Amino acid sequence: MITIYDNYTRGRRWTELTLEEQRTYVMRLLDALEVTDRDKRLKVARAILYLAQGVFDECDTEVDVLHWSRHNVFLLYNMGIFTALLELLSMEIDNNQACSSAVRKPAISLADSTELRVLLSIMYLLVETIRVQMEDDRPEWRAAREAFKNELGSPLYNGEPFALLLFTMVTKFCSMNAPHFPMKKVLLLLWKTILFTLGGFEELQEMKVRGRKRLNLPPLPEDSIKVVRAMRAASPPASAMELIEQQQQQKRGRRSRRPLVKQDSLDTYNERDPFKNDDARDEEEDPEDTDSGIEGEVDPLDRDVIIQPPPPPPPLRPPTERVNFPKGLPWAPKVREKDIEHFLETSRNKFIGFTLGNDTDTLVGLPRPIHESVKTLKQVSSSPLPLLIMAGVFLNQYSLSGEEEVEETPTEMLYLGMLPNLSQYVIALLKLLLAAAPTSKAKTDSINILADVLPEEMPITVLQSMKLGIDVNRHKEIIVKAISALLLLLLKHFKLNHIYQFEIVSQHLVFANCIPLILKFFNQNIMSYISAKNSIFVLDFPHCVVHEMPELTADSLEAGDSNQFCWRNLFSCINLLRILNKLTKWKHSRTMMLVVFKSAPILKRALKVKQAMMQLYVLKLLKIQTKYLGRQWRKSNMKTMSAIYQKVRHRLNDDWAYGNDIDARPWDFQAEECALRESIEKFNSRRYDKNKNGDFAPVDNCLQSVLGQRVELPEDFHYSYEMWLEREVFSQPIQWEGLLQNP
Repeated sequence: MITIYDNYTRGRRWTELTLEEQRTYVMRLLDALEVTDRDKRLKVARAILYLAQGVFDECDTEVDVLHWSRHNVFLLYNMGIFTALLELLSMEIDNNQACSSAVRKPAISLADSTELRVLLSIMYLLVETIRVQMEDDRPEWRAAREAFKNELGSPLYNGEPFALLLFTMVTKFCSMNAPHFPMKKVLLLLWKTILFTLGGFEELQEMKVRGRKRLNLPPLPEDSIKVVRAMRAASPPASAMELIEQQQQQKRGRRSRRPLVKQDSLDTYNERDPFKNDDARDEEEDPEDTDSGIEGEVDPLDRDVIIQPPPPPPPLRPPTERVNFPKGLPWAPKVREKDIEHFLETSRNKFIGFTLGNDTDTLVGLPRPIHESVKTLKQVSSSPLPLLIMAGVFLNQYSLSGEEEVEETPTEMLYLGMLPNLSQYVIALLKLLLAAAPTSKAKTDSINILADVLPEEMPITVLQSMKLGIDVNRHKEIIVKAISALLLLLLKHFKLNHIYQFEIVSQHLVFANCIPLILKFFNQNIMSYISAKNSIFVLDFPHCVVHEMPELTADSLEAGDSNQFCWRNLFSCINLLRILNKLTKWKHSRTMMLVVFKSAPILKRALKVKQAMMQLYVLKLLKIQTKYLGRQWRKSNMKTMSAIYQKVRHRLNDDWAYGNDIDARPWDFQAEECALRESIEKFNSRRYDKNKNGDFAPVDNCLQSVLGQRVELPEDFHYSYEMWLEREVFSQPIQWEGLLQNP
């Protein structure tokens, strides 16, 4: 790739060329991309990739490589490289000869996807580099970023957004019609495209604030992103029996491993001494825990905490100085409108003997304490924006004719494009997630996700085998990361756009066994997964192209890097937990699926990872099923119950800790999902079905509009018009006075 680049630049350094000369050379590369010779096209594409990677052969430091990479990426985009690459990518996707050749091959390797990998790498660098905004960006770069964002989110590529082309590649790969597609690169590009066009979590929060302000709703009680960032990872607090036992040990003169401190400062103590191991009695044992082989072995990694500890305090520092976290609970309490209605229904039946349906304002006949209770409940009552959209608060979106006016946002256009094949997309993503999960076993009929990591010749030395093993594990981890982030982004954006769009994606995930798949993913030694070291630092870009390559040995590969944990795997675990929360929240039948699949011991083991956000979503999943686990489970897991109380938002009138809720009833999974499915189909038919049937066709009730409609008459009507007028009008007795009287 450097050779053809040198041919175009005539031996001159790229960093020494003027901007106009660089544009000229990029134009030459664009012209060369249109040649019919496949090998020449590949050489030109490699030269473009070299530019996008920052002409590293001319740079001395990593900072220089990143600087020139950013400069070249914006230059390539402004010269129209992305459109040319898109045409080449479409040609490669439709290349039936390559697909049929790959299907017949017994083993697929890197050589079968060379062209696709080069094209996808350039596209990924373009999307990711332009997406990230820097403080020192030029004004023309900011304008290019907005233009590229609108271009990717608009149906400009064959009448559909660019993301749908990548979804098509995913389904084609999973259907075994194109087994040579490099799925890791496709999934990474798809994730970053969705992230760029729809926005990340901070953009979602801003959209929520704008939507509530537009509807004159009260602002959100807190910023969930800031609250989670401020939370501390901690072990569940000690129970009362353990504190009494510690006191007795101190009285007997024994040295206790954990000093008796205030209960609210136990977490601070653990954070100051994070590598101190708990006693065996501190572990909450379950009968179900002991049945699993995962807990049988004591792994040294299980004792590590994933947060780097601060330096130890001076030994004479008073204990009170360590308590520096904010007082009170992290979340403001909330209550649903349904909970207020249920509370009033119970109170009216008790005091006045009848109910008023959904009326939450009339308090006649109820005692004064009930008035105060309703007032308190309404003060913390939440008005979720997606539910208000579903309830029809946006009445101005409906015209007088009854047709719904839908704003063409990037999320709306993506959903409209995905809707016809939505189930195929979801099933394909879950197939890839299953194949990349560390707990899944290789099967002969499973898809091969290692097509873009296995070399043509298998390794023959121990060092090569170790390097390939690390590459394979890293490859799977990246696929899990991309799929988990992609699914979570789609769920959050569809929920904000319209609640039924979120519900249909959720239902497809549930029907495709996403819940047991995620539980299977966590049914492993999660601490070993979080602290896995499947990366070789000296081979990371741009370090490998700037510094001299040291000699790799088996010992250096086995030692790995100095990080105690892998951010990539931690990110994937948190995403999967959040997806599981979104699928089961306020869904009684799906919550019972968690109970049936015995998720409690699996989730409890995940609490060993002392990271605040991950602990929060594990505790949320445990909270929604505690009422179904029985009194004995709650009694023997009081530390977990206390942690739920401290970390998770409180819902007033929700007796999750006692099991007396009305939702603790026999469940019918099929009936609940069918009712939801019926509502979703009505929504899709009303909003997207162009051939509306009679049930949803609007009725015109305007007299002037009806009389002004043009009626198609038969050709021979004017011959008998006078006879029809005499028979239907003049000869019919009309009581004109009766029309003036009131009915």
